[in-house]
Amino acid sequence: MNESKEVCCEAMDAEKEALTLLEAPRDTPLRIKAILGGEGIRRRLFCLGFHINDLIELDSEAIFRGPALVKNLTADTTVALGRGIAQKIVVEIAHEQR
Repeated sequence: MNESKEVCCEAMDAEKEALTLLEAPRDTPLRIKAILGGEGIRRRLFCLGFHINDLIELDSEAIFRGPALVKNLTADTTVALGRGIAQKIVVEIAHEQR
């Protein structure tokens, strides 16, 4: 039980310093800092190839509040994520080159 509280506190600290994926600028390299939410969301994103410290890029957003197209620069894959899941991914702007 204490371990889950520590993970939650770390995620909240990361959230204060960073943005959610939906708030991040497009076509800018981003680093995943935390994934908020339960074990199911973390497991699903892990299976899609999204891990903590991966470099990603918000390729584009669908109009009319549709899914976000996210390019994983580390794994060289592109995935469409629903807005609910995308808002649980906490990122920071990466300052290194691709």
